[in-house]
This record gives sequence, C-alpha cells and structure tokens, in this order.
Amino acid sequence: MRILHTADWHFGRQLEGRDRRIEQAAFVDELCQIADDKSVDLVLVAGDVYDSVNPPAWAEELFYEALERLSAEGTRGVVVIAGNHDQPERVRAAAPLATKHGIVLLGLPKESPLTPEETVEGRVRIVDGGPSWLELAVPGCEHHAVVLALPYPSESRLKELLSESFSQEQMQLAFSERIGQLLTELSRHFRDDTVNLVTSHLFVMGGLETDSERPIQIGGAMTVSPMAFPEKADYVALGHLHRLQKLREKPLVRYSGSPLSYSFSEAGQSKAVVLVEVVPGSEVQEEIIYLTSGRPLARWKATEGISQVEQWLAEGRDAGAWIDLELHVSDVIDPAEFQRLRKLSDDFLKIQRVVVREDRQDEETERVELAELTPEQLFRRFYERKRGAQPDERLVAMFERLLAETGGEEEAQ
Repeated sequence: MRILHTADWHFGRQLEGRDRRIEQAAFVDELCQIADDKSVDLVLVAGDVYDSVNPPAWAEELFYEALERLSAEGTRGVVVIAGNHDQPERVRAAAPLATKHGIVLLGLPKESPLTPEETVEGRVRIVDGGPSWLELAVPGCEHHAVVLALPYPSESRLKELLSESFSQEQMQLAFSERIGQLLTELSRHFRDDTVNLVTSHLFVMGGLETDSERPIQIGGAMTVSPMAFPEKADYVALGHLHRLQKLREKPLVRYSGSPLSYSFSEAGQSKAVVLVEVVPGSEVQEEIIYLTSGRPLARWKATEGISQVEQWLAEGRDAGAWIDLELHVSDVIDPAEFQRLRKLSDDFLKIQRVVVREDRQDEETERVELAELTPEQLFRRFYERKRGAQPDERLVAMFERLLAETGGEEEAQ
C-alpha cells in the first residue's frame, strides 16, 4: 500500500498581508498530480487544514475541491484530522457526504468514523472503526490499513476523552504518558496482516520549530516523547511543525512539514510531502517528494544602500521569491526615494530600514532601528539632513498637529 503524507496546509493564511491563494491552489494541483503519478492508495492529512477557526469561503472551497480530486471518485482513501488551528466541527461538517466517497473527516480525539449504509463495489470501504481508529479497505490493495487517528489532543479534549476510560490517578500522569497510554490501547487493533498507521497533530520532543507555527506549547507541558508511539506501527504521520523532519526510525515517525513557507524564518527550506510504501512484515520504503508550487522566501541584507538592491534586481537574484529586505542607510530616506524603492519590485513583502551612523569621535558605528524611532524623531532627523540645522519647536508642534489630523503616524514610521 502506498501512503501519501501531508499536513499544515493553512488555507487562508497570508504572508505580511499578501494573499497566498494562488500558491495554495497550485499546491493542490501538484498534490493531486503526485497522487496520480505515484499511484497513491491512501492520503493522510495530519491537521491544520485551515489557518483559523473561521476561514474565508474560498479556503473552504479549495479544501473540498482537494478532497474530491484526491479521492479519485472513491477509489483512493483520504483521512483528514483537525489541527489546533482548525475548528473541529468545521473540519468534520461534511463527513456524512465525504464518507460515501471514501473520505474520513475527524475533528475530535473521541470521534468514530462514519460508515455509509451501503458500500459500492470498487470504492474505498470502512471495514471497522471506533473512537480514534478505523480500518480501511482500498481497491486494488491486498492488505487493509488500520489507522489510529488522533486529532489535536488539547488538554481539555484529551481529558474529556480519557475520563471515559481512565481513572483519576491516570489522569494525573504527564501529557506524554497519557498520549502513549492512549495509543498503546488503540494499537490493539493493529494486526500482522494489516498496514498499521498513526496520524496525529501534536508537538513531539526533539522536533525543530519555526516562527510560523506561532506559540505551540507552554513550558513543554504539551509535548510528547517519540517513544510514545506504538512499536507495532509501520508509519507515524504527524502535523504541527512546519519543517520536514524525521524523529524516529522504528516505527518511522515523521513530520511532512507545511507545503508552503509561512514565515521568513523558513527562508531557504525545501517543502515536501512524504510517500511511504508498506507491505506487512517488510521494511517501510519512503520517498521524499519536494514541492515546486510555492514561492520561496528570501532575506536580503543590503549594507550598501539602494544601489545594491538595484544591482541585485538587475542580476535576477532570487527571482520569483518573496523578499524580506533589510536596507542599511546612513540617514533617514527621503519619502519619495523610499516609495521608488518599493516600486522596484512587487516581490518586496517587508522593508526594514536600518540607519548605520559612524561617529568619528569615538570611532564606533551606531545601528538604529527606524521602527524604534517616534515620528517626531524621524521628522527632526529628516529636517536636519535637509536643512543642516535642527527645526524650531514651533515647526515641530505644527508637524505633530498635521500628523494627528491626517492619521499619518504609520506612514511617517
């Protein structure tokens, strides 16, 4: 059986105010093409389909389009779990319809997959299932897949689940131990003749983070040991961390990472999906498939001013990338010159101006972040550079009145 692992789509997310829907739609096209070209039998989407609990309508439409295309008219299995960014009820809302096409949507850890009243020959079939697990039969596959599916197990959601079957004493165990106990209990559904899989959305100790995940755990209380996953599992498909990484060999525990870079802390990272081929009793075969649909992110540090930026653009440096520009200048930039800089390229998402001033008396270089200067300070520095003298207080007061009337504080900064 061939399984395609992806996660952290974050449909609806922007980057520095820029819409990413074109890139996200291109990713769906690429993912579906990979599934077809590689003859994938089962797709696991390990959470964070959306970037917020209330995504825009186009993001929901794109998600449902992806499900319909991936399912290949019910001949390919698709299992989707909710992540911490998703509203569980929104992810599972279409489950009654999706189940008829071999698509399993789970929002909460305690949920059982829906089973259609009738089965159609030649389509994916849910053979059995219960809270947080299911057994799938996929057309053309000799073996069934048993999937332990654990949507984002927040503290409150996990307690609600465990209170049904665990004692109060066990409730006091560490988060990692409770997750391990739960998965061990669920792993009794694994068999020697099935492809045994785990998918969840959580933070595993040893995983490398990026800024784009936003704060995901407090004081390590919500982390899980790599050893919490059952030995009988063939593959563990995780979501939550946006960097492609392997955390354990046996069972094979992986984060697929996000399909797009969602912060400049991910500049230079390659994005991918993971394809694994599993035959019961044999070594798992994996293939990392790198994606090309998302625009890369690049950080530029222009220490020689605007002329250096112009040179890089002329050379075609990082063509097609979104750019975070740090521009070093000797003094405040003329507003007209700054606007000209912005118009040099639509790829500039963020421009940080840094004033580097050399003081000959003490021979030190002072680095001042312009974002830390007030509008008044910026005005004084600009006036002094243009006129060679400090503005009088009456002129400064007039500037502040105009600023207040026009609401131009943001532009002044």
